[in-house]
Amino acid sequence: MKKFDPSLYFITDSTNYTEEEFLRRVEEALKGGVTLLQLREKNRSTREYIDLAEKVHSIARKYNVPLIIDDRVDVALAVDAEGVHVGAEDMPVSTARKLMGNEKIVGATAKTVPWAKDAYEQGADYLGVGAIFPTTTKVKTVLTSTDTLRDICNAVPIPANAIGGLNKDNIDVLEGIPVAGICVVSAIMKADDPKCAAEDLKAKARELKLI
Repeated sequence: MKKFDPSLYFITDSTNYTEEEFLRRVEEALKGGVTLLQLREKNRSTREYIDLAEKVHSIARKYNVPLIIDDRVDVALAVDAEGVHVGAEDMPVSTARKLMGNEKIVGATAKTVPWAKDAYEQGADYLGVGAIFPTTTKVKTVLTSTDTLRDICNAVPIPANAIGGLNKDNIDVLEGIPVAGICVVSAIMKADDPKCAAEDLKAKARELKLI
C-alpha cells in the first residue's frame, strides 16, 4: 500500500478567492503542517481544473505532500497527481483504481459500515467519513454519528478520517475514536491565518491523541 499521512487532510475551496490568494492560502496551510491535500473544484471546466491543479501540485511538491484530486480521474492523470477521491455519486472505487493503477492513492467517501467495507474491497486506500457536523461547503449534507464513525474505523483495516464541519473547538467529540486523522475545509480555508489554523488543529488533535 502507498505510504501517506492522513492525519491533517486539507480540502480546498477556491470560491470567492482570486487565484493568487487561493494559492497563497494553500501554501500557508502546507507550511502549517497539512499532510494530505485535496483539490476540490466542482464548477470549473476540465481545462481550468487542470490548469489550477498543475499550479497546486507544484506547491504541494515543495512540501512533499501528496495531491489528491476530487472526483476527476482525468484531471488526476493529466497532472500526475498522487491520487483521486471518489464520492458516492462519482465513479465506482474499482473503476477509479483500474484507471489510476496500483501505485496511486484512491480515497472514498463512506457513511455506513457496509459502504466502508465495499469501498475497501474495491481497492480504496482510505475513507472520509461524515459529515460529523453540518457543513457549508456542500449543498447536500448527511450527518454521520460518532458511533457510526467508530464502527467504520473498527470495521476496515484502512485509514478512516472524520470530515464535516470540524474545527479546533469541536474535534473533542472524536476523542477515543480510532480515526486516522481529520479532514477540514473551512477551518483552514476561511481562517484569517491558514498557517496558524493548521498548526492549531494539529496541536489540538495531538492533545486529544487523535493523531
